[in-house]
Amino acid sequence: MLNWLFAHWNAFQRALSRLTAAPLNTLLALLGIGVALALPAGGHLLLSHLGSLTRDASPHPQMTLFLTLQAERKLAQAVELRLQGLPGVARTQLLPREETLARMKANAGLADAIAVLPKNPFPDAIIVTLADDTPAAFERLATTVRQWREVEHVQIDADWARRLHALVKLGNTGVLLLATLLGIGLVTITFNTIRLQVLTRQNEVEVSRLLGATNAFIRRPFLWYGGLLGLLGGATAWLIVGAATLWLRMPVAEIAGLYGLDLLLALPTATESAVLLGGAALLGWCGAALSMRQH
Repeated sequence: MLNWLFAHWNAFQRALSRLTAAPLNTLLALLGIGVALALPAGGHLLLSHLGSLTRDASPHPQMTLFLTLQAERKLAQAVELRLQGLPGVARTQLLPREETLARMKANAGLADAIAVLPKNPFPDAIIVTLADDTPAAFERLATTVRQWREVEHVQIDADWARRLHALVKLGNTGVLLLATLLGIGLVTITFNTIRLQVLTRQNEVEVSRLLGATNAFIRRPFLWYGGLLGLLGGATAWLIVGAATLWLRMPVAEIAGLYGLDLLLALPTATESAVLLGGAALLGWCGAALSMRQH
């Protein structure tokens, strides 16, 4: 066990010395990896902020049930109680036809037209808020209540819900696709970097073989080199995302304040940072392993 730890510690030191031996090349490689990883990381961070802002600022999707004109108030209250007993219903609100008529009369453009009507043309309505705001949940409830005799019409705010879910799904898919493509790019960068390392140190590898070095001993510094290159590239990406977040925090907050929104950009969380750094190190190690297997 101690020999294994010592071998890896020795390989780590050799890989670190190779990184510092050519600081300009290492810096350019880290910048390339950092920019490549900063794009999906920044996109994910922005999408998470927009998602939280949408949940806080957007109205909750609702369903409105319009009862028949002949339905009495007691019947409307009975329908509301029946709705409250259905699974998934979070809240209901009964809108009496008298309140609807008063609200319509308060509208200057409709007051004259409503005044000539012989009776109140508006039915009682019930606004339903669901615990699950997915379009499927709305459709299930709508299918159930449309079968009730007391219900004349069901109006669903499903278009809003569908648009919201579609945008969030599209954003997540786009970030995932971008992360996959740039992850492949990071593996390619590491692959070519390790390939050049192998070619420039070919004589050293041959001498090591003549001295009885195993394949694992020869590969170990190159694998550590790829892992460190990915890890430092991930740290560079974190710095880029953090600098952009701090730079844009005040302008974004000012624009959000003009629209009455509370939006403050935050740095990546500890979990997001760990995923970024760990994923970058793993991709760098994979690129080095692929390069070593071929060369």
